[in-house]
Amino acid sequence: MSQKKIAFIVQRYGREVMGGSELHCRQVAEKLTAVGFDCTVYTTCAKDYITWKNEYSGGVSFLDGIRIKRYLVDKERDIQSFNAYSDEIFHREHSAEEEIRWMEMQGPCSPDLIGALEQESGQYDALIFFTYLYYNTYWGLKRATGRKILVPTAHDEPALHLDLMKEVFDVPEAFIYNTAAERDMLKRYFPLDEAYGDIVGVGVPVPDGPTESSIPFRYGLFSPYILYAGRIEEGKGCATMIESFLDVRRHLPDLFLVLIGKKLMDLPDHPHIRYLGFVSPSDKNGLMAGATATIHPSPYESLCMAALESLAVGTPILVREGTEPLRRHVVDGRCGLYFSAPADFGEALSFLIKDGKLCSRMGENGRRYVRDNYSWPAVVEKYKKAFRHLLGS
Repeated sequence: MSQKKIAFIVQRYGREVMGGSELHCRQVAEKLTAVGFDCTVYTTCAKDYITWKNEYSGGVSFLDGIRIKRYLVDKERDIQSFNAYSDEIFHREHSAEEEIRWMEMQGPCSPDLIGALEQESGQYDALIFFTYLYYNTYWGLKRATGRKILVPTAHDEPALHLDLMKEVFDVPEAFIYNTAAERDMLKRYFPLDEAYGDIVGVGVPVPDGPTESSIPFRYGLFSPYILYAGRIEEGKGCATMIESFLDVRRHLPDLFLVLIGKKLMDLPDHPHIRYLGFVSPSDKNGLMAGATATIHPSPYESLCMAALESLAVGTPILVREGTEPLRRHVVDGRCGLYFSAPADFGEALSFLIKDGKLCSRMGENGRRYVRDNYSWPAVVEKYKKAFRHLLGS
């Protein structure tokens, strides 16, 4: 395929931006650039998804060979007002105008970004929008011209059922899903059978050999411990996870809970709860490899990169039964356990800690599952296949 010009549209972008869909977008853009695509990212000057405060400079910059066009956000988000308004319209009859207001409050509100897309989108062979949920996707799909692909990164949440989401899912000519569970869920709500679709996800490197085993010791950690990696907030199920962990410790007194990532909620002052903040990718891999299991308590996920990273280093995952994409990882890969109630959480942990052979077998299953389904060569080839379908070459 001759060099093609691809535009990515995403709410935040940068090496410091570690959100799931934003990191997903950056990694795909980097991999496509590495195999010869001419990639440009349209994004905002926001670094923080809570406030959308302008922290990056506007204009054109480059990162790892990728052209980035940043546009100012018109107004910061008041998250408390937004959450209150969301709770209100999610639970009562409301008008189309109120949904538009919700989208404006959701943000990041950047009319300049939408204007640039309206003027410049025709110069690209394909436009890839990451995440169905935000202002830049809703208005960008409506105003941009050209071949449009949506990577929804969707889960079954109240916002998905707003009427304006029918417009979001009606426009794209192709959909790149993270999992079969996400695809099946979306097809229950939107008529997507006529559009091109493929289950692609994101690539995860699988180490060739054992991960450095001394890394946990450098952090003062000794077995057994369980690990959570990601945004530490109530919306990700962290409060319930911590409560369940403290209950489990009555039966497993030597167990530690380790958390890494951005802390957006208070944590108990407890000697068996360790918050390490941000760590390097190599240290994260080592900490995951040393854990008995990694915990993924979020009720809303479309893929969960942290779960795949854990499996790639041979560590089983423990997930919520009701989070279907994560449950499907466990079932399809035979690489972990799922729980629905606090008692199940404790029972599953006890099972993993006491049965080392089972833990190792699940870990090996997980490595194989990631290697077979989420390798970067396979992901890149599936994007190329989508482009061939849209462009006819």
